[in-house]
Amino acid sequence: MRGQSGISLRTVAGILALVLISAASYAQTAQRAKPAVAHGASAASERDWWKNAVIYEIYPRSFQDSNGDGIGDLNGITERLDYLQQLGVDAIWLTPINPSPQVDFGYDVSDYRAIDPQYGTLADFDRLVAEANKRHIRVILDMVMNHTSDKHAWFVASRSSLTNPYRDWYVWRDGKGETATDKGAPPNNWQSTFGHAAWQWDETTRQYYYHNFYVQQPDLNWNNPKVHEAFKDILRFWLDRGVAGFRFDAISTLYEDPSLADEAEIKDKDGKPILNVFGDVRLDSSKTRNLPGVHTVMQEMRAAMDTFNPNAWPGTRVLIGETFARNAAELNQLYGSADKPEFHLPMDLQVLPAEMQTGSARLDVAQLRKNLTDAETGIGSNIPLLVFDNHDRPRLDMRYGDGVHDVDIQKALATVLLMSRGAALFYYGDEIGMKTTPPTRKEDVKDPVGLVGWPENKGRDGERTPMQWEGTAKAGFTSGDPWLPVPPSVSTINVKTEASDPNSLLGWYKALIQLKKTNPVLAQGANVMLDTDNTKVLSWMRQNKGAPVVLVSVNVTAEPQTVSLKLPCAGVCEWKLKTLAKSPGAVAPLTPERIELGPYGVFIGEAE
Repeated sequence: MRGQSGISLRTVAGILALVLISAASYAQTAQRAKPAVAHGASAASERDWWKNAVIYEIYPRSFQDSNGDGIGDLNGITERLDYLQQLGVDAIWLTPINPSPQVDFGYDVSDYRAIDPQYGTLADFDRLVAEANKRHIRVILDMVMNHTSDKHAWFVASRSSLTNPYRDWYVWRDGKGETATDKGAPPNNWQSTFGHAAWQWDETTRQYYYHNFYVQQPDLNWNNPKVHEAFKDILRFWLDRGVAGFRFDAISTLYEDPSLADEAEIKDKDGKPILNVFGDVRLDSSKTRNLPGVHTVMQEMRAAMDTFNPNAWPGTRVLIGETFARNAAELNQLYGSADKPEFHLPMDLQVLPAEMQTGSARLDVAQLRKNLTDAETGIGSNIPLLVFDNHDRPRLDMRYGDGVHDVDIQKALATVLLMSRGAALFYYGDEIGMKTTPPTRKEDVKDPVGLVGWPENKGRDGERTPMQWEGTAKAGFTSGDPWLPVPPSVSTINVKTEASDPNSLLGWYKALIQLKKTNPVLAQGANVMLDTDNTKVLSWMRQNKGAPVVLVSVNVTAEPQTVSLKLPCAGVCEWKLKTLAKSPGAVAPLTPERIELGPYGVFIGEAE
């Protein structure tokens, strides 16, 4: 809160002049940056770009360093836009780039309207958006609304006194049994996602504040209408700068049960409490996740974003949700209704679960088929967003690789991701098969999760290592010392090597994305599962009325398989296949009655 006494009219006039000049300059820059409708696309297809979108997640600190400090930055991303254009993505999602103490690497925001200096400036951001627009790539930002940094001006004010106007912007409570000399116990048994109690004592005002995540990430109080208005203004600030939407972080945790009742302990079949990786008793999260108020907030945010013209570049401004729905019915609720819409694309993280590990549970065709069917059919006419990998999960190699067929397994999973109906999101480095490389010593750990959970949980550093552009010691990522070590796998797994090999994983991603973007059936057609009793091969067809059927078969075993697919047909039908894509060296089948697949082999073809 700034006082206004002592400011002269001349000063006010000067400030207004500067604002108007800056606004005019930015408007001219933004106008120059807007691309024409690309590739002959209609205005409607530009508006609905998100319905078949390929979205690429970038962890900015690890993508490309432009100034030699070992940390990726915005100018580095701009340098690599040609690569992203060649890959064929529609949008890039940047994890947080706002000023932050970096306790949780940006997810502890201290200023929502600026850029962290280690990533660049607002001018660098505007240049990134302008250059991305020229290449028909949209920019999506992470929006962290559950909590702020404890260094944010709001929280600094909030903890200064019980009567400060910002006190009610956060969740403060007295301790149990508190006295003038004893702080008492935390208000309840709620736990932090990062381990141990979710309540932190503040000696200055002698109350506890709630933090669902790290101690330095106090939760905002979404029962306060001023918090709602503040974030709507923040969204508009970035939308005015040309962003195409937001991925809302940890959105399921916005609200807490006002009764402050304890959460139930999760127990095994013998009635004994189950411990998590931090040594705490696992709780059911019933009082701290997916409470009804989340829907109201997202309806408000959607309404604010829908005021931006969807018929002008970058088209519809999308709301993507980091949602933790347990099934398709819960996921469907997050889309909202026709009169009260919420997310355009809540993330479906269930099709390929994070917890499945090769050795204990290989790819299960029946479960994968069920999950994919739920994702495609359990959400009505809404558009699914499939997500197999991100900055919080071990990469696909650790979860599903066998050390022998890793590339083929990742080609198979990429096929499921990109040949299914709807939007698809994948993580930087997935397209070249980057490997999870966790630290081997606690002193090397950077992630707060690993610092608390070591050695059972080594944190998320292993999936956040620098992008492997070339097979050198620094991977073409930086001229300095990279903030995380470059894995030894860089010698063979890198963009430069794979770009020259048409049979590489990178070549496969490019081919799939090209099919997804250019084949109308793959862009819009429905998914229908085939051969549903098969426990070795996942097969489905994509179909649009009046167009050739597209068949997809994916062998998810290490043994060769042969499938015979029966397509629905009125009368006598002699189907013939035209190959669209297949595993290298595989025989192109002539009919659906005999499709031969090698270990983790894939076939994609049109049937007429």
